[in-house]
Amino acid sequence: MKILIVDDEKPILELIKYNLEKEGYSTIIAENATSALAKARSEKPNLILLDLMLPDMSGLDVTRILKNDTKTSDIPIIMVTAKTEDSDIVIGLELGADDYITKPFSPKVLLARLKSVIRRIYENPASKDNFSSNEEINIFDIRIFPIKHRAFKNGNEMLLSKSEYALLEYFIKSPGQVFSRQQIINALKGDDYPVTERAIDVLVLALRKKLDEAGGISNLIETLRGIGYRFKEE
Repeated sequence: MKILIVDDEKPILELIKYNLEKEGYSTIIAENATSALAKARSEKPNLILLDLMLPDMSGLDVTRILKNDTKTSDIPIIMVTAKTEDSDIVIGLELGADDYITKPFSPKVLLARLKSVIRRIYENPASKDNFSSNEEINIFDIRIFPIKHRAFKNGNEMLLSKSEYALLEYFIKSPGQVFSRQQIINALKGDDYPVTERAIDVLVLALRKKLDEAGGISNLIETLRGIGYRFKEE
């Protein structure tokens, strides 16, 4: 298992490298975004530990570039950051990052998070897709193609982020069913995914905006105060 560690603080870089190699992982290091992007493409690591505060480019921009490149889009990313604001975390997760950890952290916590992501993605790949059917779905003139991860409204493709698409598919496959925020987190990301319920509210808001842009249909997602969300039945 090969891990790319990206951090411009050498002591932290060396600390992470030491602890990972002690656990038997192979490591690659990068001290800036330019080097990280080059090594992600050439070395094809199994996972990236990515600091968000880099000297030449934001870690969020690095995440965006990697997730939009077919050669690197499937590499799991754990964000490592001193920032604790929900907005930074939510943006990173929306861009496709798989987890986050805030500085300062203990090596034990970092290893636990890393092993959790590896287990979820590599040891139980089915958990990346919690949906049982790849058949086309059509509801309220919205057409979903699960195997292609594409959604259309009245024949026009909706430009959804990875998380927005996953949420829409999750809702559409169970119209009328009420889901708590924690159920949504578990279904989209896994039972042990450490994200706040506030992040789900932000994701639902973003999806509603896309549904409005596609045809004024944001009301298809209903909020049940104190409970969660549900998608309307036809």
